[in-house]
Amino acid sequence: MTSTQTSASLPRRLGGGALITIGALAGPLAAAVAFLLGAAAGMPLPACAAAALAAAVLVSGGVAYLGGLLARTRRRGIGALLTAAAMAVVVAAGGHLLVFRPLGVQATALPAQDTRYWRLSTGSRIAYTFTPARGQRRPDPVVRLHGGPGTPGAGPDDLDRALAATGFDVYTYDQLGSGRSERLDDPTGYTVAGQVADLEAIRMRIGANRLVLAGSSWGATLAAAYLAAHPDHVARVVFTSPGALWAPEWEKPGEGEIWDRLTPAQRERMDELENRPQLVAWSLLMAVNPRAAHELLPDEEIDPLFDALLSSVGSAATCRPGRPLDEPASRSGFYSNQMISDDALKVPDPRPALRRARVPALILRGRCEYKKWEIAREYRDTIPGAKLVQFPHAGHVIDAEQPELYRSTVTAFLTGRPLPLTPYTGRNAPPATIR
Repeated sequence: MTSTQTSASLPRRLGGGALITIGALAGPLAAAVAFLLGAAAGMPLPACAAAALAAAVLVSGGVAYLGGLLARTRRRGIGALLTAAAMAVVVAAGGHLLVFRPLGVQATALPAQDTRYWRLSTGSRIAYTFTPARGQRRPDPVVRLHGGPGTPGAGPDDLDRALAATGFDVYTYDQLGSGRSERLDDPTGYTVAGQVADLEAIRMRIGANRLVLAGSSWGATLAAAYLAAHPDHVARVVFTSPGALWAPEWEKPGEGEIWDRLTPAQRERMDELENRPQLVAWSLLMAVNPRAAHELLPDEEIDPLFDALLSSVGSAATCRPGRPLDEPASRSGFYSNQMISDDALKVPDPRPALRRARVPALILRGRCEYKKWEIAREYRDTIPGAKLVQFPHAGHVIDAEQPELYRSTVTAFLTGRPLPLTPYTGRNAPPATIR
């Protein structure tokens, strides 16, 4: 071979080697793209995985063959097959380890309670507890609405019993997709309108003309949405540590986040729980097809992880972020949380209807509340005659931090007695409020 031939073949060899390298890098990328395109098209996950494997093999093997052709290697076909086979092993192993491996978080045992179930006219199967009135029964039952979305408590609790002692029938239920209630096969079925419809179906099921609503955090937002839709069926309403009245208003400025209050230990634990490669694949699937994301990480896989996350950061919602909260275990609903939170950004503005409501309303806010003061104030200023009180030694979880004052305030309002706290009427945040 002459020096001219050698110099001419060197660029071909370099170019061929570069193509083979590109094929090795492009194989996993092609697999990821094919997997997501299959999911977006509604293919079952096994079919998506097969498409990903085929794409990786074809791209890596095809580019390797072209590289061999450019380099004029004699056994370029065998080289391409070996490259494709190696890529198949890499993609299959990577998929098993990074995408399809179980999260491995064990669910905590739920405390025993007298759980009952409704099959509502909406089709939802809802778990609830019932605390009957003692003494003379009042005409309007109390229905309690938990927060989250998708983060129920364990009932009945001390407030349920205190209200029952004053003559109220008290119903506490796990909203669809959380707690002991039914999970949906299709997570896109979790919507704000669906939650309002379930609450109206509950009213009809228990045969009440009007309800007394007591909602906490997201439950306050749900109570407001129900009040806007069915003002004639609400007798009184209590909004505890309320979430945004209308989420689109707060999408850009933000409502205030619990994550901003985490201690270093809590942040480390949160990172430990969240830094899982399966969640990267899950988040990509959620963007293209939530049904596929649910197939990848079903409720029984991801709900325990959500429980562990909430348990590790819960005390950040209080005045003492580093002090553990002693609360009974519950079963959160991750997909209910994610889908309803997203849907809340698309709902119509309830405030025009709320300005016409003529229902006694009380807003409870803790001094250490992580949500912005203006959120609670908007409830007061929107609903005619609403009163707002601030608890001096509580944050977002008022019932856990000042339980006796919380119970006495709620029962006083619902029974028409004077409040133990003076309502706040100012526009600016109350003195000593942590913002």
